[in-house]
Amino acid sequence: MEGVTAAPTPPSEAAGSARTGRLSLAVALLSGALGAAVVLLATRQQWSEGTATVAGGAFPLTATGSDITGVPAALAVVGLAALVAVFAVRRAGRLAVAAVLALSGAGTVAAALLGASDRAALDEQAAQVSGDTSATVAALSHTAWPYVAAAGGALLLVAGLLALRYGRLWPAMSGRYERAGAQARPRRRPAPADPDRPEDLWKALDRGEDPTGA
Repeated sequence: MEGVTAAPTPPSEAAGSARTGRLSLAVALLSGALGAAVVLLATRQQWSEGTATVAGGAFPLTATGSDITGVPAALAVVGLAALVAVFAVRRAGRLAVAAVLALSGAGTVAAALLGASDRAALDEQAAQVSGDTSATVAALSHTAWPYVAAAGGALLLVAGLLALRYGRLWPAMSGRYERAGAQARPRRRPAPADPDRPEDLWKALDRGEDPTGA
């Protein structure tokens, strides 16, 4: 029984896949880069504020996102690195890196939302300024920056999900540059030995060539 030859992909389907790949790639790059930038910016802003009771009265306290938790910023850096690495690997490697990107985004969202109600950082500051290890922050309030960081994490998550779904349609950086490098570096043949230069004759003999050209 003769084998059945698979039908070629219609040109319309191939063009549609290429268009989908380009669109998903553009959205993933924009989402990933913007998401990482938003997270890194948000973690440098003030997330909470309050007061501590000291001898002179109420002492104002503030905490930035990095004071509360370093997880969102660290995961944003990991996600950004994974976004770049997606184009350096193929097949199973690309799926693994895309999964890291998606998990980085999900972890950033979770850490930012947990930090939105955190009071431990300001409690520690209250204990330090008051000299009382049992002191806690008073008049505690939070800003919207933790939710901005969570939104940035959501963008990283979107980039990771797009890479998981459409990454097989994206180009691979490594193969392109390897082929270009191979074409740009043709092999150079050694120059023929000059019989008037003894050093050229010895080099030709070392290469196993006949320096006389016979």
